[in-house]
Amino acid sequence: MDKLQKSELRLLSNLSTPEKIQKYLDDLPYNKEKEGETCYSPRLVIRHHTAHCFEGALFAAAALRFTGRPPLILDLEAVRDDDHVIAVYRTNGCWGAIGKSNYAGLRFRSPIYRTLRELAVSYFEHYYNLAGEKTLRAYSRPVNLARFDPIEWMTTEEPLWVIPEYLVDMKHTPIFRPTRRMYMDERLYKAGLFGRAE
Repeated sequence: MDKLQKSELRLLSNLSTPEKIQKYLDDLPYNKEKEGETCYSPRLVIRHHTAHCFEGALFAAAALRFTGRPPLILDLEAVRDDDHVIAVYRTNGCWGAIGKSNYAGLRFRSPIYRTLRELAVSYFEHYYNLAGEKTLRAYSRPVNLARFDPIEWMTTEEPLWVIPEYLVDMKHTPIFRPTRRMYMDERLYKAGLFGRAE
């Protein structure tokens, strides 16, 4: 953390709780990657004042680390849809999550989940594609980003593709194997798209 600039340290010191970290991410415009695909470090998220789901998870993990928690992320694996990456943390033995998403229901989770499976399943009803198909199928174990400290993942100016590549290659635990398309409530579908960046 000694490579963080004074302005970055000041910002992170103000994000002293998971709720404050989530609020910061909620206030950032969603990164639609109009100039090409990006994989920003937390430093570049701050500089460009934008993030998509993966970049938001990295930023949240860095902010959690600054509060003394391990910088953990977890991959939610989908079919016919993008994966979703969240930062996870524990409070009093229960799991919670911080996330940046273009869908309203795929963001914050209070730390009330006894297992990672419970936490992952809490995203199921809100995890769907634009065709209205519920797409969440599996989840990874948490990855401690400290393993990527040698590439300075918190402050590098370079794209961090090595981390999503690592997540894709990890074993994921299936949630279930559907035999038919799952019912999608029209109101939930519309609610989840509220505020969506086009």
